[in-house]
Amino acid sequence: MDRIEYLKEQLARAERMAKGAFDKLTIDRLKSFAAECREELARNDAVKAA
Repeated sequence: MDRIEYLKEQLARAERMAKGAFDKLTIDRLKSFAAECREELARNDAVKAA
């Protein structure tokens, strides 16, 4: 599995887990991690487009 697929998988997993979490701290951390994955994917797409 390459880095892109790994990030997509981790992003999806974090979003699923955030929906089922009960405490705000866990939800915030999962959402933050998902945002970091999205940012890295976006940077990778920008590099490919250049």
